[in-house]
Amino acid sequence: MVKFSKELEAQLIPEWKEAFVNYCQLKKQVKKIKNSRKPKTVSLYPIAHHPDFGRSLFDPVRKLARTFSDKLFSSSEKPEIIQVRRRKSSEDGDDVEEIYQTELVQLFSEEDEVKVFFARLDEELNKVNQFHKSKETEFVGRGEILKKQLDILAELKQILSDRKKRSLSGSNSQRSFSSSARNSDFSAGSPGELSETQSETSRTDEMIEALERNGVSFINSATRHKTKGGKPKMSLRVDIPDAVAGADGGGARSIATATSVLWEELVNNPRSGGGDFINRKKIQCAEKMIRKAFVELYKGLGLLKTYSSLNMIAFTKILKKFDKVSGQQASSSYLKVVKRSQFTSSDKVVRLMDEVESIFTKHFANNDRKKAMKFLRPHQQKDSHMVTFFVGLFTGCFVSLFSIYIILAHLSGIFTSGAQVSYLETVYPVFSVFALLSLHMFMYGCNLFMWKSTRINYTFIFEFAPNTALRYRDAFLMGTTFMTSVVAAMVIHLLLRAAGFSAIEVDTIPGILLLIFICVLICPFDTFYRPTRFCFIRILRNIVCSPFYKVLMVDFFMADQLTSQIPLLRHIESTACYFMAQSFRTHEYNTCKNGRIYRELAYLISFSPYFWRAMQCIRRWWDESNTDHLVNMGKYVSAMVAAGVRITYARESTTGWLVVVLVSSVVATLYQLYWDFVKDWGLLNPKSKNAWLRDDLVLKNKNIYYLSIAVNLVLRVAWIETIVRFRVNPVQSHLLDFLLASLEVIRRGHWNFYRVENEHLNNVGHFRAVKTVPLPFRDMDSDD
Repeated sequence: MVKFSKELEAQLIPEWKEAFVNYCQLKKQVKKIKNSRKPKTVSLYPIAHHPDFGRSLFDPVRKLARTFSDKLFSSSEKPEIIQVRRRKSSEDGDDVEEIYQTELVQLFSEEDEVKVFFARLDEELNKVNQFHKSKETEFVGRGEILKKQLDILAELKQILSDRKKRSLSGSNSQRSFSSSARNSDFSAGSPGELSETQSETSRTDEMIEALERNGVSFINSATRHKTKGGKPKMSLRVDIPDAVAGADGGGARSIATATSVLWEELVNNPRSGGGDFINRKKIQCAEKMIRKAFVELYKGLGLLKTYSSLNMIAFTKILKKFDKVSGQQASSSYLKVVKRSQFTSSDKVVRLMDEVESIFTKHFANNDRKKAMKFLRPHQQKDSHMVTFFVGLFTGCFVSLFSIYIILAHLSGIFTSGAQVSYLETVYPVFSVFALLSLHMFMYGCNLFMWKSTRINYTFIFEFAPNTALRYRDAFLMGTTFMTSVVAAMVIHLLLRAAGFSAIEVDTIPGILLLIFICVLICPFDTFYRPTRFCFIRILRNIVCSPFYKVLMVDFFMADQLTSQIPLLRHIESTACYFMAQSFRTHEYNTCKNGRIYRELAYLISFSPYFWRAMQCIRRWWDESNTDHLVNMGKYVSAMVAAGVRITYARESTTGWLVVVLVSSVVATLYQLYWDFVKDWGLLNPKSKNAWLRDDLVLKNKNIYYLSIAVNLVLRVAWIETIVRFRVNPVQSHLLDFLLASLEVIRRGHWNFYRVENEHLNNVGHFRAVKTVPLPFRDMDSDD
């Protein structure tokens, strides 16, 4: 039987963990009461203490009668052991909170410990009530705002529908007359346009009155100023933010931060065609935003309902433990108070959930409740045993094929003979690209496994859709499948070379493998994890166009991954040059290396990940006005300078460039280490209760954090190898470069866990468990 403390730990909402009943602390206090109880003295002469000697045949009957009478008259005869007083406090004068305080009516042998227990129990009850009340008020207010937004959207859709009907029923003669009148010199006074203007003005007035009844205010609504065409000036804005989420949690994002259009553009766009299309498009975007806001509201209400039920069970369990230890019946009195408290007696959450279900079914599911529930309660993906089976299968295939490749490479003398340098210069970079990608995918699978094990809500942090988010088994399957295919291609390549096939035909195998990978990546069919593939492509687009897109957590997280894959990008450069220059036909691998453009592109490729990340920092500073982002940008600028200097030193190994490499690399490394430990991981806090770490830790063993700091420090200074140069021949040079690139990927995977852990703890500190979706309609007055 699973203990309730573990069951509660597994079911509670991670972001609201601090707001739950501290069951473990209360359990420890009950244990203290048990240990402090005075043992009962056992009499050495039991006969002297009994008025009657021996036992009677009527003793069972007497005991049964006594038990029956106790149960029958317990409510009227037994006095209350505790008394819970409720008083109301008002800190600000407006918000009145109920505070519970327990007093002991009956004396206990361990009275001090019992008082401490009930004092802590009162604190937990007050904490739960206050949190539940604050969240309930927040969600109810959010619901009222959403209903107002939905009313405005319904009015808009009705207006557009009426306009479409009028445009279809309008006569062609009236259109031709109005167009000819506009082209004449006396078009302003033509009766056709006057009647059209009056009719449209009257329709607009009706619309304004309808929207004002919904609480939408307009600037100068009393005077209704009009333009030269006789149309009123209005101030309601429709904001379509930069991220309009679709059903999968993603969506197209405009280049501007927010596209704000005047109400006049939406309603009074005079003619059909492109204007109506734009209007319908914006209304559709607004509808998607409101729909997603209702989904998030329903999710929050469900979490709050779960919060209430789990805390009620926790209070029941701990009071039963107290009764069992103390030998008294105090749970019934206290549970009556708990059941009358705010977090259990309030039915606002349940009523609002029912209301959201009915509204969503009516407006977004065409009265189809089953369809509505698919949005409001999406089914979680179930773990498939087939995925686990294939992970094990491909892992075994990879190990076997890799062993075969090592044997064939040794027999053919690829890594020992100087005549095989062309293999390392041409074919090996292509396979290195896939190997580093597979390793990164494996590390990401390890990250997903650790995040799930430690209950870090990474899907919420990255804003992934729960029903399509990649799980750690899927990541392992992708990595093992990928690597097995690569090693199989390497084995086939060596076998064909040994069989005497043409070098031109054999060396096209890496290119074919690369082409297959690109085709799978952009495949439009719903197979091979299409949501994940398209999300990856969309994130890459956002990274490349960093200044023009609002930066989300997943965007700069992926950009940080690219900064660790610069060797992979360099290999892609050499591979592209190798095939585009058709060097595989001539086997002149120096064609690319000796080219000026190729040498200059090395700087561009090494700079690009750091440049994109710096642009993201600038964009975040522009959006959030936080100077920390500018300081973070300096880290990537220093890394960019250090990378460029090291490339130059590799070509011109002079003492002057050596000094520049040392200075720039040391500055960049210290900058990066400080930001890793202090900003990204939140560690090295000298005032923390955990020495030089932070107050809140997800992992229980603190030594793991100290070890991680040391590992990150060692792997950050791997650039020293570029100066020392432990190389003897080209084979060792390539293998050492691949090893250093692999270590950097491992370091990045190690960094990922603590970065997301720190972000998760920040969400926990602010009790953020649901996303706040921006709403489309707001007044111009709200901008001021």
